[in-house]
Amino acid sequence: METLAAIIFVLMYMLIVSEKVHRTIVAMMGAIIMIIAGIMPVDTALHHIDFNTLGLLIGMMILVSVTAKTGLFDYVAIKTAKAAKAQPRRLLIYLGIITAVFSAFLDNVTTVLLMVPVTFAITNKLHIPVVPFLLTQILASNVGGTATLIGDPPNIMIGSAVKELTFVAFIENLTPVVILCMVAVLFVMNVLYRKQMVTKPELQAEIMQMDETKSLKDRKLLARSLFVLGLTILGFFTHSFTHIESSVVALFGAFLLLFLEGGSQHAVDFSMRKVEWATIFFFIGLFVAVGGLSETGVIRDLATKAVALTEGDVTKTSLLVLWLSALVSSVLDNIPFVATMIPLIQNMGAMGVDNLEPVWWSLSLGACLGGNGTLVGASANLIVAGMAADRGVKISFLNYFKISFPIMIMTIAISTIYVYLRYLL
Repeated sequence: METLAAIIFVLMYMLIVSEKVHRTIVAMMGAIIMIIAGIMPVDTALHHIDFNTLGLLIGMMILVSVTAKTGLFDYVAIKTAKAAKAQPRRLLIYLGIITAVFSAFLDNVTTVLLMVPVTFAITNKLHIPVVPFLLTQILASNVGGTATLIGDPPNIMIGSAVKELTFVAFIENLTPVVILCMVAVLFVMNVLYRKQMVTKPELQAEIMQMDETKSLKDRKLLARSLFVLGLTILGFFTHSFTHIESSVVALFGAFLLLFLEGGSQHAVDFSMRKVEWATIFFFIGLFVAVGGLSETGVIRDLATKAVALTEGDVTKTSLLVLWLSALVSSVLDNIPFVATMIPLIQNMGAMGVDNLEPVWWSLSLGACLGGNGTLVGASANLIVAGMAADRGVKISFLNYFKISFPIMIMTIAISTIYVYLRYLL
């Protein structure tokens, strides 16, 4: 059974990487085949589905879908452009920061979906190339998403698996290094593209004359959305003493906002359509498939070999996980990789590796930041490339790689120094 489970999982992974079949279909088929093949019964398979992760994702997707209707995100983007005095180099930095902040509290794909159209509008008005801004926003979304428990799916999965790693713990441990990485990314991008950041004063004046308040479509709903978002984030912060799961907080916030919006059939239907159900079912299939590896002992065997390789040394283990996660996540989807690594690290702990905390932070940093390495490293990267292509702007794999991969290596090097000095010295 162990060999059969490993073969099914490897075939799944190969199909996911090939992108010839939608990853949701692959994950669900793999999970169902494991059950049909007798690797585990249905009850055991259901036990391996992490409903906390799914609930948190669904709750945040609904919250964002309702808030987006108010025009808040367009308002913030225009306000940011005016705060930068429509100066291109300053604008590149400001929009990068806003993207990173949004990504820390929304998912990366939602962030870029909201930011890209406004970025095109602003750069078109200034007659400056949009590609530097798009590349910066891709990088910023993945870096910013690393900062919090809810910013990137790998963090949601890690936080759900390790109850000690609370919302506050993610901020305390990852936000400092994320800030360092963001400063480095924005500096490099500004230097690389400084010669293209030139516009005319009259075009800048047009931006300064834009009325951002016209973006706000429903002020009553905006007030309710901000109230509920604030309440939800407060719920995340207070988890350490309320012990209410993050999924419960997110789902309560989502349905409270739907209730405050009016509780109509139309409102519910609209928000449910905005939930990325393909992503949710991808997670379900993946959790079951990884559960098959765990039930048959594949994960345990891998953990044994990893402990032997690092000799149980937490420094070697942390740095191995950091760099392995980054390199793998730059070319493969980081979600199935993290789903496989979580039980493996838990097994390493059971085998005597002390103080796994730096290993968890290494996994988060490597998986999230590694997504910047190539155009296929994270969903946000492909979304931006697709949106750009729809508007006649091509971001090729090679051109992206030449900029992004060295920057990804730089952020992982910064993370290596941070993890070593803070946890391992």
